[in-house]
Formats: sequence, structure tokens, C-alpha cells
Amino acid sequence: MQPIPAIPDILKLKRGTGSSHRFQDNLTIALFLLPALILFLIFVIYPIFQSVYYSLFDWKGFGPAVDFVGLDNFINILTDKVFLIALRNGVFIIAFSLVFQLPLSLALAVLVGRDLPGRVFFRTIFFMPYVLSEVMAAIMWLFLYNADPERGLLNALLVLFPGGKAIPWLSDTNIVLPAVFLAITWKYFGFHMLLYLAGLQNIPIEIEEAGRVDGANSFQNFFYITLPLLGSTIRTSVYLSVLGSLQQFILVWIMTKGGPVNASETLATYMYRFGFVRFQLGYGSAVAIYMFLICLTFSLVYRRLTRQPDYLTGL
Repeated sequence: MQPIPAIPDILKLKRGTGSSHRFQDNLTIALFLLPALILFLIFVIYPIFQSVYYSLFDWKGFGPAVDFVGLDNFINILTDKVFLIALRNGVFIIAFSLVFQLPLSLALAVLVGRDLPGRVFFRTIFFMPYVLSEVMAAIMWLFLYNADPERGLLNALLVLFPGGKAIPWLSDTNIVLPAVFLAITWKYFGFHMLLYLAGLQNIPIEIEEAGRVDGANSFQNFFYITLPLLGSTIRTSVYLSVLGSLQQFILVWIMTKGGPVNASETLATYMYRFGFVRFQLGYGSAVAIYMFLICLTFSLVYRRLTRQPDYLTGL
């Protein structure tokens, strides 16, 4: 008959077994995360450090980078009027997105998320532009904005009215950016509408019914019940909208290439122009670093300022 282990020995055995299980669990998690981590290091972290390195050189993209210029690229960017125009246009797109695009998406989400007849059909129609590729969307809007009334739908409609005349939508420096923003809004408002629809589905219907029982009308119900409960969804939508506006490229490049006279230039088109059109890859890398710092700074500050409790947590 073998002796029964003392209680401290049993605790040591259990502790050792638990440590072994924890080690195996951590090892399993690490092995599952390893492929994603390797891809992240190769395609995200490594290009960032490579851009920092090349931004210190006057590099044309051919051969090794040997013409060291230090911080000259970063200084020249800040003194370039076109870069300041691109930065201003980015702020313009952000402001218009927050004032027009997101409220429109929220209003449509509320309409098609309730007892609207044919709401499934409207959800599909409103979300369809987001499914299309940006290249296809840009080509469609190029046809709509064509200055020739015989080819452009918008100008064809304008000339039908008495005194109406064709408008050069994409060649007038005063209206090209709002015209491009209209295409951006058409392309992306369905995505934000889908976010708000998901947020609305997480709100218990009993809360709104209780508000109606207490005498709240539809507007009071929306502003005092629905809107506060959508706080986390709205913060996410704003965050994605700002970052997307700062990185807007494909629609702008295909429709205007940043013109006319840099009137629709964005940070991404400015970087692409120097990096891949003029082959000033050192300068373009410096622009990319500025874009990265702007997006990173906004992300940190925004997360800090919007760290609020979620009202749905306790429901």
C-alpha cells in the first residue's frame, strides 16, 4: 500500500498541472497568431521602417539609396503650397463627411431599420454602391459629370430647363471638390448605414416602447433614447470616416488626378504623384510618413477623448 501524499504535495501537483496547461494554451494561441503576425510584420511594420529610411534620401527608385539629404524632404513638404492644399482638402472632406454623409447614413438606417414598407429592398439599393469597386464607381461618375450634354447625364438634364447650360463639374476649381465629395458620399454612405443598422438591432425594442408609454413622441424617442444608445456605433463610424477621408485616393485620382490646378489634391494623390509618377520615392516616402503620423495622432487623441461608457453594457 502506497502512502497517501501530503496536502502540500497535492497542491504542488495541481499547481504544476495548471502551469503546464497554461503553457500549452499560450503555445497554441501563439502558433495560431504566428502566421498573422508574420504577415503583419512583413506588410505593415517593415514598410513603415523602410519608408522612414528612404525618406532621408533623395532616391529615385533605381539602385541603392546613397544621396543622403537628412530632413530636407520633410522641410520641403511643409513649404510646398500643393501639400498645404492637399491637407486643406482633406480637412474639407472630413468636415463634409461629418456634416452630411454620416447624418444621411444615420437617417436612412433609422428609416429602413424600422417598419418601412419594402425596407429590405431599400437596404439592398442603398448598400449596393459600397459593393461596387472604387474604379467602377469613379468611371460611372465620370460619365455623369461629362461636360458634353450629349454624353453627361447631369448636364443633359440641366440643358432641358429654360436658360440651363452645361456645367464643367470636374474642370472648375470652385466646384470640383464638392463634385468629387458627392461621388465619395454615394460610394460610402451605405457602409455607414450598415454600421448604424447593426447598432439599432442591438437596442432592445422594449426601451423605445417604454418611452412611448411615458409619452415621448418619435423625435424625443430618437434624440433621448436611440441616439445615446448608438453612441459607440457613432464613435466608430466617425473614426472610420475620418481615417478614410485622410487616405482617399482611387476615386479622386481616376476622376481628376488631383486637378484642375491641384484643386482636388489629397494627401494620397500628392504622395502618389511624387512617388510613382515623378519617381521621387524619397520625397514620396516622407509624405507617407506625414500621413502615417497624422492618422496615428488622430487615432490616439480620438480614442482618448471618446473613452466613454457604453449605455448598452448594463442592459
